[in-house]
Amino acid sequence: MKKWRIASLIAVFTLILSGCGLPHLSALNPAGEVAKKQYDLMVLSTAIMVLVIVVVVILFVLAILRFRRRKGDNSIPKQIEGNHKLEILWTVIPIVLLIILAVPTIYYTFYFSDVSAKDGKDKDGNPTAVQINVRASLYWWEFEYPNDGIVTGQELVVPTDEKVYFNLKASDVKHSFWVPSAGGKLDTNTDNVNEFWLEFDDEKSEEAERVFYGKCAELCGPSHALMDFKVKALPRDEYDAWVAEMKETKQSEVELTDATAQEGQEIFNKSCIGCHAIDTNDQRPEQARLAPNLANFADRELVAGYLKNNEENVKKWLEDPEALKEGNKMTDTYGELTDEQINALTKYLGTLSVED
Repeated sequence: MKKWRIASLIAVFTLILSGCGLPHLSALNPAGEVAKKQYDLMVLSTAIMVLVIVVVVILFVLAILRFRRRKGDNSIPKQIEGNHKLEILWTVIPIVLLIILAVPTIYYTFYFSDVSAKDGKDKDGNPTAVQINVRASLYWWEFEYPNDGIVTGQELVVPTDEKVYFNLKASDVKHSFWVPSAGGKLDTNTDNVNEFWLEFDDEKSEEAERVFYGKCAELCGPSHALMDFKVKALPRDEYDAWVAEMKETKQSEVELTDATAQEGQEIFNKSCIGCHAIDTNDQRPEQARLAPNLANFADRELVAGYLKNNEENVKKWLEDPEALKEGNKMTDTYGELTDEQINALTKYLGTLSVED
């Protein structure tokens, strides 16, 4: 019976661990230089730990077998107390192992935090590096591209095969920015800006169908687990096309022909525009940007950060945000909407697209 229990336990763990290698989410499937170097460090530290465990287990077993008490033998084995050679040996070996682990760890800690090239410019004065300001809030993400004058939310778009520099901060409580496939997490604080860079490998991005999952890695509230975002990693030419589309689109000037969408636009302008912007060039100060920019809402894969972006889920979100994401700051900011108003708002949000 016990054997069956052990076999069942192994089967369950095998099933669970089989999901750890997904290309869009797993740190065990690195998709960029930072993630690869950090993965190598994990392998190195694991190898050292396994080596220590194996050696200790072997010595332990040998000691038990060789020096176990035998019938009629009451002699005491030779004691090794005061053996200088052994004392030097088991002092030097741990130091050597720590040096092997510490040298690359310290080197890469400084290497990953080197953002000196982020403000580089070409001979014409144009920025040569992609910079993105990341602002974390309960429970959504804002991504600002200062060199392009773009502000968007929930979905981060980056070019592949080049360093992307991030400036991280929080607007309310401590959060943590983490794209497991691209690199380790870094906290977003309210009182300072943390900086680092990531690189997204184009081949790995294609393997992940161009979308990686991002998470908040800091326990920030009741809906911490739902504070997700997506990262679209595109080749440079496609990234440039996306930037151009974002800069050219001005949703506030789009004339709607659908009567239901027009009704939704009127409701939005009365009830929602105070927090949400619909143009990518949002000039308001950060303190006034209380909710995600919705300029490209219809192009996003998710609604509320974790539900598939379709009409059914948009209506559920508008009807009762608290039921889908507890503790969010959209709850109770507007009155109860009728089914017709929710339908009209959903129709209007479906028109907010910048992609052809």
